Order: sequence, then structure tokens, then C-alpha cells
Amino acid sequence: MSASVSNGQRSLRVGFRTSIITVFIAVVLLVGLTLVYLSFARVTDITRSAAGTFIDKVAQLGADRIDSQFKNVRDCLDILGGLPSVQSADIDDNTKLYGLMAAMLRNNEPLFNLYVGYEDGSFLEMDMIDRAGPAFRSSLNAPEDATFRLVAISRTGPAAHPATTMLLSDNLIPLEEKPGPGDYDPRQRRWYTDAFRREGTLLTGPYVFFATGLPGYTLRIPLKEGRRGVVAGDILLSQSEALLRRQQLGSGTAFLFNDDGRIVAHPEMSKLMTDFRGRGDELPKIEATNLGGLSQAVRAAEAGGHAHQFLSDKAGRTYVAAFQKVESAGAANVRLAVVAPLDEFFAEIIAERRTLFVTALGFVAAMVPLAFWIGSLLARSLRELARQTDEIQHFQLTERPKLRSMIQEIDDLARSVFTMRTVIRNFSSFVPKQIVRQLIESGASLALGGTRREITVLFTDVADFTAKTEKADPSQVMIYTSRYFAALSEVIMANQGTVDKFIGDAVMAFWNAPADDAEHAVNACRAVLACLRRNEQLNATFEAEGWPPFATRFGLHSGDAVVGNVGSADRMNYTALGATINLASRLEGLNKSYGTRVLVSAAVKDRAETHFVFRCVDRIQPKGFAESFPLFELRCERTGDISSELEFCRRWDAVYAIVERRDDAAALGMVSEFLSNHPEDRVAQLHAERLRSADVIPLPRQAGRHHT
Repeated sequence: MSASVSNGQRSLRVGFRTSIITVFIAVVLLVGLTLVYLSFARVTDITRSAAGTFIDKVAQLGADRIDSQFKNVRDCLDILGGLPSVQSADIDDNTKLYGLMAAMLRNNEPLFNLYVGYEDGSFLEMDMIDRAGPAFRSSLNAPEDATFRLVAISRTGPAAHPATTMLLSDNLIPLEEKPGPGDYDPRQRRWYTDAFRREGTLLTGPYVFFATGLPGYTLRIPLKEGRRGVVAGDILLSQSEALLRRQQLGSGTAFLFNDDGRIVAHPEMSKLMTDFRGRGDELPKIEATNLGGLSQAVRAAEAGGHAHQFLSDKAGRTYVAAFQKVESAGAANVRLAVVAPLDEFFAEIIAERRTLFVTALGFVAAMVPLAFWIGSLLARSLRELARQTDEIQHFQLTERPKLRSMIQEIDDLARSVFTMRTVIRNFSSFVPKQIVRQLIESGASLALGGTRREITVLFTDVADFTAKTEKADPSQVMIYTSRYFAALSEVIMANQGTVDKFIGDAVMAFWNAPADDAEHAVNACRAVLACLRRNEQLNATFEAEGWPPFATRFGLHSGDAVVGNVGSADRMNYTALGATINLASRLEGLNKSYGTRVLVSAAVKDRAETHFVFRCVDRIQPKGFAESFPLFELRCERTGDISSELEFCRRWDAVYAIVERRDDAAALGMVSEFLSNHPEDRVAQLHAERLRSADVIPLPRQAGRHHT
């Protein structure tokens, strides 16, 4: 049973298995109580037997609920401890790891935090601030919209730094950063040391947490691979107290205890810890409950007696108690004790004196296992379907076998989920994955229309593609072209680009749509240079296989365009329209005239020149444009040793400045001198040919395609 918040209101959600058992017990008891009538002499004996059986079931259900809570946390710890980034202590600026930890905290209500400590003293912790109460938020002086606190300590390695604390919003946007606890060392904490001394024990506590000053329990496991360390999560004492209160019967109580006969969790644990004057961090003993005979009942159950026992307090009131092991606690052998006054079970029965009490109780005892089995069977299938639909909503489309169920409705639902996963996976092969992801996560539907926004547009083309492929086997043309498209698409998407379409042997892509990308021009330039490298690698493979290489040319331009869905209601395409797209296409076509591989506009250069090296090429006035545009060649990224490239561009830009001034005689001399050092440079050759011409030097005509 759990509570969730929806639209500002709390709604109660009951597990499927729990609801079946609860409804079944309620119905059977209602029927049974209408049939109950027995003589007063037999009521006590019958009720004692029924009470013992019933409290056994209640204790089992309570242990299952607690075990489920612990198991959920343990599963989170297992997943977290299995991550390569955690095993290698890659904990600094790891947004994917932080996102996973935040999701685990959101989905596990008892958890206050998750953290991992390493043998060198490094440490990472994420807390959900409001679960520790207003005092904790106030102590942090946290902004109102702060949801998480992140503490990171790196002790060794190149990324070593002192402790830092970051306050994050619900979507993990940093709100504030300040120094962390400089004296904190995870290796000195109980959760860390106990994890290695008692590796089979999941639970540590209760003790006072360093971060909040509040008592609670820690579930922790040592890392099985990678660096030596421990991954753990905290459950505040207030959370465990609330959980145990839900297991109580009437005026009875429920608590957790260990093999040493000490209480590790109790609905009033805070009071017990205050009243108990033990040494150090000793836990109160079972006798602290003030229920006489409870310790003897525990020993009798351990000695092989009934799982339930009867005992009396000092006032002579009789209680029935049952004990069930919490499986996920492991070697700690933590057990749940449920204790309730016996008279609460049969006070109404005594008053009514119904004769069929034993029949109703026997029917309940016989049918509860069946209801439990049926509920578990159905709940397992429904939980798996819920998990798969959640994966689809988060665009996790890994192939999974279709779920089978003997219940026809569940089987039909499983088939629908399987079909939906397949359809979405196939759909994402034709529509940009970012669009599909947005549609799934937002729940919106496709609609015609668009918005105007600044984007960077890329067009590519393969030089002499027709000549290379017109006589080749058509099936081979398709195979090699598809391999080529796959290679370029992979690089473009890896650099935040959206592949719009394939036009013959060309690729159209753009950046800053549909997802926002403040560095769209930089990412586009980086993608083009990566495409050039990938193209060379692919060409080496093609030549080894006897296939002609594909020499790709690129055109890049940044500007405003209309981006959105165009087409009809039953067939549409997510694309970009406008003069920006046309100019990018024409820039790509001009590579053939200038003998270049990558031509970009001034808009791209202005946005990316701090990261990349460009050189001037020419000034053009494409057909259909009122103004002329400067043209630049993208040469390389500003990383590593690029001194020769910078010197080459500096010399050419000095030559081009003379060309721009229309001093033909001086310009021809400068170009000729440049060509003596760089005889293969086609841009310089083209300008030299123009300057030697007796006619007026014309602007080059556009050789690229016109995109509509």
C-alpha cells in the first residue's frame, strides 16, 4: 500500500495482490460473522486458535510489506553498485548517474538518500531534502525550489577536490554550490565499516545520521567489482516508525528485533531510545516493551514451537504474538513481531454467540493461501506490464519477449504492449528519434504546424556519385549507400544533430530543433569534422572491398527557419523550410567550384570561430538572394598542434584582403606568390585564373541543389 501525490492531492493506491486478499478476507469474515453462533464455553478455545492463525497471516503480510520496502532499496543498491561509473568512482559531473539516483529516490518513498563511499575517502551522496523535515531544509538554507542535495568528495586522482555541496532542483538544475563538510570521512562511519565486517548483513542501525542529526537505519552493500567501496541508502527512523504503525492490530504493536533480543525498529523507537540508557549505541532489549513473557515467547518460537505464542502482562491481559523473518535483511536475521490483545479478536463474537465461528474461521484460513497465490500471480504479470509500459514511455525500446498469461485480458494487454513497443521502434526509424521521444514522454500527438527559430543546417553530397554507381549492381549500390548514410547519421546524432532526410546521395540535417541547443553552430562544425574522419575510415573499408570511395562535400549555414510538421493529416514530415535551408544547400554545391570539402557562411563562422579555424574563400551572390555573402572554409578544430594550419590561414587571409580591395595587379602578385608555396590550393588557383582574365571577374554561379 502506498500514497502518491497527483494534481496537488494525495491519492491512496493499493497493491493488486493486497486488494484481492483484503477483499477476500473482508467478504469471508462478513459471511462468517453472520453464521457465527457457538456456546460461550467453546468461544475462548476456538478464538485462541483462530487468533493464532490470523496473527500468523498478519505477521506474514507485514513481513512481506517490510521485506518489499527493504528489497526495493536493496535492488536500487544492487543496480547502483553495478554501474561502471560507480565501480570506477566516476562521480564528478556525472549527470546520468545523478539522474538515476534522483529517479530511485523519487520511486522509493521511505528512502531519504543514496550514497557511495570508497576506500580512498571519496564520497558521493544525494539527499531528498524534504524527507528529513523542515529543520533540515532550514539548516541548509535551501531555496524553495531545491529538491535534492548533492555532496561530492574526491580524495585522489586528477579530479581530486575538497567536499562540495550542490542544491539541485527537481529536474537536477544546479541552484547553489558551496563547500561541503570538510571533516567528513565515509571510512569512519558505521555503515562503511560494518559492510565489510558483516558482508551478509543488509541493515545497520539505528544511529544518528551525519547529514541530518536524525536517527535512522542504513541499508548498505559492498561494491562487488571495481574499486573497493560501499553503496548505501538511509531510511529515517520516522519513516520506519510510520511503516510499523501500519502493521499494528488495534491496540497491539509491531516491531523488528534481532538475534540478540534487541529492538531495531519500533513505532515508538524514538521514545525507547531516549528511555533506554545503554552503553554507546546499544539498542533497547525486548523487555523495554513492558510486555511480560514476550522474551520467553520468542525463545519458544525459536525452539520449534508454534509461530504464534500467547503471553500475559502484569495486569493479566492475554496477548497473542507472531514472529516472521524479514528475508531481505540477510544474515542479520531481523524478524517482525506482531503482538495484539487476544480479547480484541473475539469481543464481538462473545457478544453475538454465533454458532458457526469455527466454520468461517476455517474457511478464511483455507482460502487465504489461494487468494494470496492468485493475487501474486496476477500482480506479477501486471507489474511486468507496468514496467514495460514505463520503459516505452521513457523511450527504452530494448527488444523483450512477449509476456504470456493464462488470464485472457492480461494476455491481450501484453500483446498490445509488445505491438506498441515494436511499432514505436519501427516508427523511430522513419521519424527523428528526438521527435518520437518527445511524443512519448509528453503524451502529445503529431499535428501540422511549426515555429520560427534559429537553426544550423547541413547539406552533404557525394562527388561524382552517379559516375561511380551508374554501372554497378543496384543491390550493391543500396547496401554501400546505406552503410554510408548510417555512418554519417550516427556521427550527426552523436553531436546533437537531427537527421531530416536523405535526398539521393545527400543528407540534410539541422541543429537546435526539436531539442534546444545553445551551441548548435559549434556542434554542427564538430559533427562535420567528425563526418570527414568517419568518411575517410569508411572509404578505406570500401576500397579494401573493391568499392569506389565516397568523397563527401558539406555546406553549413545558420539562420532563422520555420521548423515543424508539414504535409497532410495522414502523412506528414518533420522538417525545416526557408531561405536558410536554400543557402546551406547552395553552399554545399559551391565546394565543387572551389575544390573544398566544407564551406560555411559568415553566420556559422561568427558563432564558432572561437572553437574552429576558418579561412576566407570568396564573396558570392546566389541566384534569388538580394545581397552577396562572404564564404568561408572550415579547416579544423582549435585543439592540439595547429600552428601550421593557423599560419596557412593567416597568409591566405592576407592575400584575400588584397583581392577584396580589387587591386588586381597587386592581388595577382600576392596570389602567385601564395601558389608558389601551395600549388595545389584550388581556392588560390580559382582567384588566380580570375585575375589573369582580361574580362570583368564574375561572381561564381551556384552549382548546388535548390531545396524546397
